[in-house]
Amino acid sequence: MYSGEILESMKKVEAARAKNIQLEPRRMTAEEKETLLATYHPDYKQNEFAILQVGPNKGDKVPTELAALLQANSRIHPEKIDLTKVDYDVDVLVIGGGGAGASAAIEADEAGAKVMIVTKLRIGDANTMMAEGGIQAADKPNDSPAIHYLDAMGGGHFANKPELLSKLVMEAPAAIKWLNELGVEFDKAADGTMITTHGGGTSRKRMHAAKDYSGAEIMRTLRDEVLNREIPVVDFTAAIELILDQDGKAAGAVLLNMETKEIKIARAKTVIIATGGAGRLHYQGFPTSNHYGATADGLILGYRAGAKLLYADTLQYHPTGVAYPEQIFGALVTEKVRSVGAMLINSEGEAFMHPLETRDVSAASIIRECSTNGKGVHTGSGVGVWLDTPMIEIKGGEGTIEKRIPAMMRMFAKYDIDIRKVPILVYPTLHYQNGGLQITPDGMTAVENLFVAGEAVGGIHGRNRLMGNSLLDIIVFGRSAGKNAAIKSRNVTVGKLTLSHVAKFAKEMEEAGIHSDIVSPKLLPDYTRKRNTI
Repeated sequence: MYSGEILESMKKVEAARAKNIQLEPRRMTAEEKETLLATYHPDYKQNEFAILQVGPNKGDKVPTELAALLQANSRIHPEKIDLTKVDYDVDVLVIGGGGAGASAAIEADEAGAKVMIVTKLRIGDANTMMAEGGIQAADKPNDSPAIHYLDAMGGGHFANKPELLSKLVMEAPAAIKWLNELGVEFDKAADGTMITTHGGGTSRKRMHAAKDYSGAEIMRTLRDEVLNREIPVVDFTAAIELILDQDGKAAGAVLLNMETKEIKIARAKTVIIATGGAGRLHYQGFPTSNHYGATADGLILGYRAGAKLLYADTLQYHPTGVAYPEQIFGALVTEKVRSVGAMLINSEGEAFMHPLETRDVSAASIIRECSTNGKGVHTGSGVGVWLDTPMIEIKGGEGTIEKRIPAMMRMFAKYDIDIRKVPILVYPTLHYQNGGLQITPDGMTAVENLFVAGEAVGGIHGRNRLMGNSLLDIIVFGRSAGKNAAIKSRNVTVGKLTLSHVAKFAKEMEEAGIHSDIVSPKLLPDYTRKRNTI
């Protein structure tokens, strides 16, 4: 599959492999990391951000693509929506059908609430399904939630909200136990002990996995539990505005059938936003590992209703997205490939960084090699560096790749690349929304009765997330939001439904001189080719 310049570079990698295997590149100092990030990481490119002129975060900077959607027109005309005709009436409305939404719905149902999931695609069409490497939890004798906390706080540049991170790590072992009892097929030794590995930035082996399709296995199990409980799921239906009551409390959502374009009204005592990430906005033109519906919808809905954003200016660019072949450009190559032995190598065969630095440092290092250092491999459609996968079997023995990362082996085999024998080309891909809506530890925003869980939350991971903490947070905060929303709903009497906040936001935009031809939430990306007309 490799030829030309790619093949010539690969030969240098093979020639240096024996030396590189014996090499242990040193970890960078804190000062070196900060300099590297400031110079190469996309979050530090000031011209790629805009200052918000309206809303709860007026004066804050966010990516230009997100700013355009936050300061856009609603998909509805409030005066044309009949809120007296209620199509769905529930205690807890969950918006989003990924891992966080499913976890929330399960726990809300367990607490006795009448719950419904609404999702613009199908249940399971989510970034959860695409997570590969594993889920962190400090449940081994040589580890503790305190050590987990310190690892994640350092990885997040000490910007993590302590109360949220504390909840994440303290409830992690219970989350693993819950998933195991639901039926998740975690990797286990012959005696039943869970097999754990390192991730970037971790000081202990606490990564629990199901081969390299951990997210798919977790999502399968959660989806089955939702269906077995007969929790209603309204699929191919998007929430396009939140509904508040006359006291400004969350009270439901305006829904749009994605196929018929029919409008429906859902009334609820509490609402949970679990809409996931934003990769399909392709910030700064980056490819993405995200699923088709990851367009930051929850951030738009919550912001327009008055919920505040936190750290919306920071994204995670996973260091190892596929750079070649073009057919899978941007697809995720799990960090687990490095945790089981592969190293990052530049075009000259040099190991240029420790394989398990944090993701932001790793991504910035790769960008540096491909730009300033001129040691990237040109593929014809882009550039990348090598991830030397044959090292895995040299270190771990024949069969390690098929046993530990079979999905990776199959993905590349479709294009005649045997990762057991030849290295693969990678480059950073837009992967995770570090920022999101601000919540209290119980999951609620500043808008009463509006909860958030999963990737749409800001603050848990600070300004950079460690591997395995996203699958963990959808479980911990998904379960928590479901329980707390259900409990809260017991004492809620829904008042008169209103969309006055939509009109108020539009007026604020007009007064700020913002005139947009964009409507939001975006719902789906647009990949249609624009034709020039004469």
